[in-house]
Amino acid sequence: MKQQARVVAIIQARVGSSRLPGKVLMDIGGQPALGQMIKRVKRARTLDQVLVCVPDNRADDAIVELCDGLGVKCVRGSEKDVLGRYVIAAEQSGGSTIVRLTGDCPMSDPRVIDKAVGCFLSGTADYVSNCNRRTFPDGLDVEVFSLEALLQAEKCAKEEFSREHVTPYIRGVHPGLLWGDFERVDLVNPINLGHVRWTLDTSQDLARIRELFAGLPEEFCWEDALSLATRYPHLLGV
Repeated sequence: MKQQARVVAIIQARVGSSRLPGKVLMDIGGQPALGQMIKRVKRARTLDQVLVCVPDNRADDAIVELCDGLGVKCVRGSEKDVLGRYVIAAEQSGGSTIVRLTGDCPMSDPRVIDKAVGCFLSGTADYVSNCNRRTFPDGLDVEVFSLEALLQAEKCAKEEFSREHVTPYIRGVHPGLLWGDFERVDLVNPINLGHVRWTLDTSQDLARIRELFAGLPEEFCWEDALSLATRYPHLLGV
């Protein structure tokens, strides 16, 4: 069991997006999508801090302004070297346990985050996630890893893909890419719901998530969303 861990969630976000530009600032339930996500993530009980890392582009100043209004620290760095940007954020936070989240997941569930962090802290794994073996709905993604694993990735991962996507070196699931010798554990849902799509990447996703937020209580859990979506199957996104 890991002792005296400082657990920090780092949400990577940017305004630029090839498929749905500006998606993290689009309105969902009267707030920017990223603002909704931050509110939900901050309800996770295992987190000591939530911060956002953004590119150092002028266009991303809007994200910094949003975070300032929510009292959330922003760390800036390279747009393309997201791994390097992540390391800057992690080191500034003083965290020993890092929770990686992406800004296109406004449906993020604090209880899923807590499960992943609890699994990580109670065991010996270097990396815990529900991404390698997807059984939770797409859009509830969470990765938890040690600062040491992140720093090793920063030192060893040289491929452009590994720098852009942060964790390929730690995850070890991409053939042809270098990966480290880490103990990895999958967070698995008892029922495979990996086909459900609640991530924000297209205008169709945006409409679906807006409808989910409109039909759910303010502090809903993902099971509430699933209950609603089983009555209105188009909300499953399959």
